[in-house]
Amino acid sequence: MFASPARVAKPDSRSTCVIGIDPGLTRCGFAVLRSVGAATPKVVSIGVITTKPTTPLPQRLAEIDRELRGLFDEFLPNAVAVEQVFFQNNANTVMGVAQASGLALALAAERGCDVVQYTPSQVKMAVAGSGSAEKIQVQKMVQKRLGLATMPKPADAADAAALALCYIAMAPLQRSITAALKVRKSA
Repeated sequence: MFASPARVAKPDSRSTCVIGIDPGLTRCGFAVLRSVGAATPKVVSIGVITTKPTTPLPQRLAEIDRELRGLFDEFLPNAVAVEQVFFQNNANTVMGVAQASGLALALAAERGCDVVQYTPSQVKMAVAGSGSAEKIQVQKMVQKRLGLATMPKPADAADAAALALCYIAMAPLQRSITAALKVRKSA
């Protein structure tokens, strides 16, 4: 279920809606940002989807899927940025993250969104200016860049906002590269 999402901005037909997803089985962070051109992105909704560790895995995944579908239905994103799963010491943790990530990636593809995965280092670089930034630095930069009175909590929600900010920062360059490659192929 959503854990106290905050809604502060209304949709605009000229805007891009990006959902950042920090996948997890117990806590799946999400942040919905809207941006119009070079203006500061606005937070539309931010929070976490939570499941109980005592609930059987199939039901937990079904609950995350329902909640993600609800987010996609409500906000109609153009793009989805998901943290890329990387190796962790705890196999159970990485499996849960991978399963939640798979749900988000499949849903985004099903809905025709631009779907991008970023490593934690890429997100830190785009948001805090250093690929080795500490978690607290990223949280403070998310707060500053989004003009929030306080840092988003829990950390999973802040991480999801950082993913969405990373997409907003990197997407124009990626579009330029893609367009240049198309021109080169047609020449």
